[in-house]
Amino acid sequence: MPESHRRTRSKGYGAISATRESRPAGERTKVVSRTGPHRSESVRLAVLNAADDLLVERGFAALTIEGIAQRAGVAKQTIYRWWKSKVDILLDTLTDDARDALQWHPAEGDSAEEALSAHLRRVSDFFEEPAGRVLQALLGHAQLDEDTAKSLRAGFLKDQRALDTAGLREVLAREDVTVDDSGLDLLVDMMLGPLYYRALLFGSPIDKGLVDTTARVTLALARELSAARS
Repeated sequence: MPESHRRTRSKGYGAISATRESRPAGERTKVVSRTGPHRSESVRLAVLNAADDLLVERGFAALTIEGIAQRAGVAKQTIYRWWKSKVDILLDTLTDDARDALQWHPAEGDSAEEALSAHLRRVSDFFEEPAGRVLQALLGHAQLDEDTAKSLRAGFLKDQRALDTAGLREVLAREDVTVDDSGLDLLVDMMLGPLYYRALLFGSPIDKGLVDTTARVTLALARELSAARS
């Protein structure tokens, strides 16, 4: 099955696309039922689409398996066959949607600062997308539910941290800046902390000034750490 794109929304910094099919709001994904040990891809997409649509419309507290099943056009028992809870569905939704949106795609020829700023703009756009709302909801729920916190940290957050570390290392190499693993950990915190702070604590848009300043400060610290190793 060819991969399709679910949503694309331009925010002035370039479009972000996720990994599920685009469709008019409220329209169901066509479901093809299939019995057996493997879940139908059309059922999976219908459930994931329904989950993040309803999250945006109603919020985390009002999101229910019953509501997801009704919107997706599948039986509730079908959902429980593959997911234990709405949190598990949202975790799958987040992983799917972030796969492309939060990848690093540094343009050839860009300076380290330009490449880092471009990636941070992708992150800022992500927080405006339905997938970003899913991440915010899961992070909020994780403060109250230890199982959610463990699943989020051991899965999506761990994998994304590895991608961010590798991506930053590649960008720094454009200026022959090298830092050790502990330095990279610090730089990833510096790089993403202001964006998460703005989006999660205040719910405010992440403006271009914050993005560009964060990129500049992160690179300045990277250069200091690299010089200290010489």
